[in-house]
Amino acid sequence: MLTRPEHLAVAGLSAREMNAILDAVSGVGMHVGLSFRWRPLLTDANDDMVLETAINGGARLLVTFNVRDFGDVGEPFGCRAVLPREAVQFVRTTK
Repeated sequence: MLTRPEHLAVAGLSAREMNAILDAVSGVGMHVGLSFRWRPLLTDANDDMVLETAINGGARLLVTFNVRDFGDVGEPFGCRAVLPREAVQFVRTTK
């Protein structure tokens, strides 16, 4: 999904650059088993699956272009939905 033309345009990246980023992320990612099911929290079952994985993985941020649909539902679990640019700012300020 991140290599869709509209996402590349917003990110200001080429497909090659995005693939390099995805390779780097997958290199440090970890498998998250589902300990608890929190569904339904959102109106879209696919979004529920993403949020549930983030919560079970202990994620502080859920990075998405779809912030509107996630809203603040994850915040009681310590997981905030943010735009990619907000995630970059978060990383820069929490080093």
